[in-house]
Amino acid sequence: MGKNEPGKAKSGLSRIIFSRTGFILLLILIQLGLFIVTTNLLQSYALFINGTLRVVGVVVLIYIINAEGNPAFKMTWMLCVMAFPAVGTLFYIYVKTQVGVRWMGKRLATLKIETDPYMMQDMDVVDALRASKPANANLAYYLAHHMGFPTYRNTEVTYFPLGEDKFEALVPELKKARKYIFMEYFIVEKGYMWDTILKILVQKAREGVEVRFMYDGTCAISNLPYEYPQELERKGIRCKMMNPIKPFLSTVQNNRDHRKICVIDGRVGFTGGINLGDEYINRKERFGHWKDTAVMLRGDAVQSLTMLFLQMWNVDEREEEHYGRYLTPRRQGLRRELGYVLPYGDSPFDDENVGEEVYFHILNHAKKYVHIMTPYLILDNEMITTLTRAAKSGIEVIIIMPHIPDKWYAFVVAKTYYRELIRAGVQIYEYKPGFVHAKVFVSDDDTATVGTINLDYRSLYLHFECGVFIYNNSVVDRVERDFQETLMKCHKVSLVELRGRSLFSKIAGQVLRLFAPLM
Repeated sequence: MGKNEPGKAKSGLSRIIFSRTGFILLLILIQLGLFIVTTNLLQSYALFINGTLRVVGVVVLIYIINAEGNPAFKMTWMLCVMAFPAVGTLFYIYVKTQVGVRWMGKRLATLKIETDPYMMQDMDVVDALRASKPANANLAYYLAHHMGFPTYRNTEVTYFPLGEDKFEALVPELKKARKYIFMEYFIVEKGYMWDTILKILVQKAREGVEVRFMYDGTCAISNLPYEYPQELERKGIRCKMMNPIKPFLSTVQNNRDHRKICVIDGRVGFTGGINLGDEYINRKERFGHWKDTAVMLRGDAVQSLTMLFLQMWNVDEREEEHYGRYLTPRRQGLRRELGYVLPYGDSPFDDENVGEEVYFHILNHAKKYVHIMTPYLILDNEMITTLTRAAKSGIEVIIIMPHIPDKWYAFVVAKTYYRELIRAGVQIYEYKPGFVHAKVFVSDDDTATVGTINLDYRSLYLHFECGVFIYNNSVVDRVERDFQETLMKCHKVSLVELRGRSLFSKIAGQVLRLFAPLM
């Protein structure tokens, strides 16, 4: 295969069926089946149990109505409880009483306290930001004082409009490593991209560089062997599989590590939508051309990415982490032209929707336009209201979506939101060459955020995510130019086109939208 010739993706179904992961998934399905069958038997043969469950179901409904949280999640749970009184009630109680979920939340809170001394906000930065744009200073205050993510200056930002661009920059930076390499990714798949990076990591480990690598446990379903961390450990790489798939039902497994972080010696850091797989650099074709984005930070703001990685790494560690050894000195002087850079993370256990709050902030304070790229569009009521209000206020709101989706069910649900958005003035375009995996907001020639956070419930509420908010840095212009260049390859969706959708697509979208909070 030539360097630029994409390969074709092969189905991983056989690998799943005949693997340890396949066996684990089978056990989980058996457990779920036994759960449903047992509940139905009790319901059929014991009237007093059935009556008790109905009373409990009413109590559960009252609890759901009065509980804190997003109304969409409440509605989905209420539907489950009312449609399947026994199973839905017992499953809700099971979900809400799991020890593992509470333990992880407490552990992450402890780690945040440990890292707070290394994430202190320089108030001179906030004061300067307030003089420039008070609304952004308010966002900075919220993220620093409530979430522990400071705003920095003196940070260069490089924007990569494609995965291959990021890969081309990442490889030489990895080769320059002298102290440590930290990598955290959602998807890792064997191929040219990963093989190239792995060779460098192995070589660096032999040279005495501390290499830590962490990836999400869903990779073990079809991409990597379940014992892959041990294989990397034998090569000198400290490795973890975050939240591995295990043969028992647990809602902790619903909270995936969707972050993409690479930090090298504390001097340079990468994040964005790009995982470690050949489709992300267009060497393997899955859904047409893969449009993705990333940023590279060089300077003071890298420290936040370092701490985000170490927080996640230490969730299951017992030994004390020496955070100070990974710090880098702040740059001297002030480079005003670099503006303000604010890396941030989002967790399903902190009771704050950080990613969505950043998106709301950009939409609510735009004066001219907000341009968005996202692979999914499964929205809660608050996001629909914010998008439509901005458009109705005369703000140009444009969303670029894929034309070739990776998940048909998510795509048909996304289509159900198009009509309301378009009628309000939001413009929706689809990327004709293939699939958009970028997660980008850019506004008014001075503000942008690039990260891992999709416009769907899973990213906004259930996953571990991260992003970088950028203000008054020249890279914002590069992000907007990329948006305009991408827009030229897109097709604008019209209301007439929506009326011409197939009956199956319309019905499937409306039915699946009932379960949108699970997508």
